[in-house]
Amino acid sequence: MNLDTRIFYVVNDFARHTPWLHSLMAGYANHGVLAFIALLLVGWWLARRSTEPMMMVAAVWAPLGVLAALLVYDPIAVSVNETRPCNALHDIVVLHCNTDGGFPSIHAVIAAAVAAGLWLVDRRLGVVAVVAAAAMAFARVYVGAHYPHDVLAGLALGAVVSLAGYMLFRPLLRRLVVIVSKTWLRTAKDHPPRY
Repeated sequence: MNLDTRIFYVVNDFARHTPWLHSLMAGYANHGVLAFIALLLVGWWLARRSTEPMMMVAAVWAPLGVLAALLVYDPIAVSVNETRPCNALHDIVVLHCNTDGGFPSIHAVIAAAVAAGLWLVDRRLGVVAVVAAAAMAFARVYVGAHYPHDVLAGLALGAVVSLAGYMLFRPLLRRLVVIVSKTWLRTAKDHPPRY
């Protein structure tokens, strides 16, 4: 038995002995992506209130980084098509299972791409997103949907694509943000109140 499978069994044994956590972990593993959408909105709100234009550039990139990571993820997942532990192993606790390939974890890809994007917007918000991404990765293993290497690969892929894409597209996005800031689409704080 390889190290990855042994770690999976340790986490699964933990799941077996913590039935009181099942609904919380299954809920987060399945629907926690909504928390990352909320974090992206918080990042946009912080950038909108800031006088630092690069915060808005990063906030614009953050959701685009998720889309870029998903574009890279798809051909990898289709070509690898790894069987998930919930379909391959017997006598394990399974709280969620799909029949599609498990490598890399799409939930981990999304979580890490959001976390990397928000790290560029605001470090404190980035820390919150990193913790949420780590919790998502653990939850996906806990419910039996992924092996540890699936979520680690997903975290790495999401973060690398998001950060690399930002470095590549930052000059273009900065020009777009400057152009938009000179139009009626600029932030509300730039508009004087009308009485």
